Amino acid sequence: MRVPNSVVLPVGTHTDCCQEADVEEKRCDIMSKIAAMLEERKSNLTHFINNLEGSEESEFYVDQWEKLKEMENHTLTILNLVPVNCTNCRDIKKLEAVILKHARNEELFPEVVRVLPPVYRQVEAAIVDVAQSEEMADHGMMDLQYLLSKLSHREHLTNLGRELLQDILRYLHRIGLVIWYEEIKHLENTVFLQPTFLITMFKVSVCLLYLTKVVESVC
Repeated sequence: MRVPNSVVLPVGTHTDCCQEADVEEKRCDIMSKIAAMLEERKSNLTHFINNLEGSEESEFYVDQWEKLKEMENHTLTILNLVPVNCTNCRDIKKLEAVILKHARNEELFPEVVRVLPPVYRQVEAAIVDVAQSEEMADHGMMDLQYLLSKLSHREHLTNLGRELLQDILRYLHRIGLVIWYEEIKHLENTVFLQPTFLITMFKVSVCLLYLTKVVESVC
């Protein structure tokens, strides 16, 4: 809800545990609850904005008002829920087809028609090759300047500069091939070529935090 112009595709799993008639009933129920949630969000934002605008000291809440107005202008598109049986390969293929169909929809994703320069594909292929090489550590972390050095030694990429690489990394970050937190000062020079490792690390950290809280509550 905080991401501008976001598109969400709800997916309902475990349809193998339901009767066919129940699947449609549950799908409708979930979609109606989502619609109600969005309507409540819209109502709450309008209420908060009106309260700030009606305040006698509204000038002290300008920053808060601007953030609320920005959220109010964010569009959130909820697509029809796709029910799947994760144990059925045909259902997985069906889900994949639905995702691709929506991803190619220019009305949902205007940038889909953007034609990327050939160098984007060349750098993408080279990064995949580097990430899968034997010399790559399991954590997949690599210094940005070192990555630039490795890529610029490859054919067709000898003229690759840091600024162009950063533009390409932003694109690769958006599509999920790499993770690059350029907005975080301590991580702006580090590129994660193995996003799955980072996700696993986050999961472990959350589990450890949860266990710590449990132990503290018991003690």
